[in-house]
Amino acid sequence: MSDASYRDAIYSTPLDRTARFSFDERVVACFPDMIRRSVPGYGQILGMLGLIARRHLRHGAHVYDLGCSLGAGGLALAGSLAPDAFRYTGVDLSPAMVARAREILATECPEYAMEIVEGDIRRLDYRPAGMILLNFTLQFLEPSERDAVLVALYEALEPGGVLVLSEKIVDPDEADNAWRVERYHDFKRANGYSELEISQKRTALENVLVPDTLDTHHARLARSGFTRSLTWFQYLNFASLVAFKEPGIARAEAE
Repeated sequence: MSDASYRDAIYSTPLDRTARFSFDERVVACFPDMIRRSVPGYGQILGMLGLIARRHLRHGAHVYDLGCSLGAGGLALAGSLAPDAFRYTGVDLSPAMVARAREILATECPEYAMEIVEGDIRRLDYRPAGMILLNFTLQFLEPSERDAVLVALYEALEPGGVLVLSEKIVDPDEADNAWRVERYHDFKRANGYSELEISQKRTALENVLVPDTLDTHHARLARSGFTRSLTWFQYLNFASLVAFKEPGIARAEAE
């Protein structure tokens, strides 16, 4: 197929205003184009994963990619690391994403120990891991569920392991947040989205994607056991954080 077959045009015609965004077959078909044109800095975040892994991932350790979509995190690691450097499990709740991700990884990385499983990251039985990727996934969970997920991830990480958390964010200052959102819409316009597409996508995501402030993310990570976290990347209202599980430090239970 030509690239045009995969162009994101889901919101290019008027839709029912009650339609909610979901990771269905339509989204899977155009997902690479959608995320490239909709998430500022996505390529840079992927590009750094291998470099972060080289510094922090124990050789042969397990990597989780939660909300993996089409396995881009796994492909990024495979582009930087040898086949015996890690074992990869991508997890996604969308059957359509899982099916397509399995095809992609089988074709692109046949020599790597990589699997894609259909599952809910809130209920997964985690194995010990040296690195966990949580890229643009936490934002789709209910805010009340996010702490519990991060506690589970902290417990799953090996001492010295790292969590990479990437999210759409909101600025606590109303004026600053409005400026970032306006520039984000400019970014989408520059990538060929129409006013109708921008408006309808925003409506479809209301109450589906609920962003947090950076301070909220860091506070939640601290509550979950991570004694050190930092924002290593930000582009408009999108950011990526890295949190470290320090060797020899157990999680303190909340009083």
